[in-house]
Amino acid sequence: MFSLNNLLRPHILTLMPYSSARDEYTGKEGVFLDANENPLGSTTSGNYNRYPDPHQWAIKQRLAPIKGVRPEHIFLGNGSDEPIDLLVRATCTPGTDSILIMPPTYGMYEVSASINDVKVTKVPLTADFLVDTDAVLAAITDTTKLIWLCSPNNPSGNLLQPEAIRTILNAAQQSLVIVDEAYIDFADVPSWTSELDNYPNLVVLQTFSKAWGLAALRLGMCFASEELIRIMNKIKPPYNISAPTQALALEALGNESGKNDMVAQILTERQSLADELRALPTVQVVHPSDANFLLVQFADAKGTFEYLIEQQVIVRDRSNVKLCDGCLRISVGTSTENERLMAVLRQMPDVPPSTNLPLGTGDDATKPELVSNA
Repeated sequence: MFSLNNLLRPHILTLMPYSSARDEYTGKEGVFLDANENPLGSTTSGNYNRYPDPHQWAIKQRLAPIKGVRPEHIFLGNGSDEPIDLLVRATCTPGTDSILIMPPTYGMYEVSASINDVKVTKVPLTADFLVDTDAVLAAITDTTKLIWLCSPNNPSGNLLQPEAIRTILNAAQQSLVIVDEAYIDFADVPSWTSELDNYPNLVVLQTFSKAWGLAALRLGMCFASEELIRIMNKIKPPYNISAPTQALALEALGNESGKNDMVAQILTERQSLADELRALPTVQVVHPSDANFLLVQFADAKGTFEYLIEQQVIVRDRSNVKLCDGCLRISVGTSTENERLMAVLRQMPDVPPSTNLPLGTGDDATKPELVSNA
């Protein structure tokens, strides 16, 4: 049976958290002489001289019914990268414990572990970017504290099979199983947040950066048991989300229909872009996508990438990432941006016959492996 206390680093259980001024008095009215703020205002036109709500309750209360969870199940971080780092620091003893990732995947899982001197166990996805369930289960050890699944996956774009996730959740009772759903709004499936009450070892990450269009704000969502959320609040910086970010997030949450309209438009553009790319002789594979991007294998990925850069069309070169030989990752743009991409690709000089190896092959012992960031 899963026990969070057995998973956490022992000193985290007894840690006395920092108590901020806004923790000790949560009222909105009064003469505030407790936090050594500037009483005269700020040097901008806005009123930014007072510290923000350290627990962002207004956002959580607005967000909870949208996500179908209770506010106490929500942690908000400075991007999803903050909860990624906090989960590592709360559970993994440096030099002793480990995390498990399934490349190709989002690079910050490995980076955060490395920063904290935590071993990274890698169990690659299959050639069609699905979970190798048996291999994952075989790789879990007593030191495996965190298991990361990115679904829809970055950089491949596809959903991971739900039966594999459920099997891992049931088997890994000594680990937290984190499902990173940064791109879930672009997929026609329910979120794993609906399973939080069934799996105390489940953590779900989402973000305001993609579908909500708020990448510049750096606001990530983490959904987990109340017990784990309390631990994350205990070890986070006191005021991790700024007042302007909180205000703009509340504004965004009042326009969920606008977010849904943008998602619908992006999905339409995704289909059109995929169809047009498949018609190009230089394109070998356009992988199915449940995200707002496409992973595309080209006959000459490096040459295509460099040519696009010359034409000031910027995509991500993923050709050195495991299982992504010859692939570029292309974000779905506006119709005008997509038309520009296609016009440039159609004008590209002829490339030599493909030298790409089939996806999932190659000498992994000598080939450099890159992390796949956002």
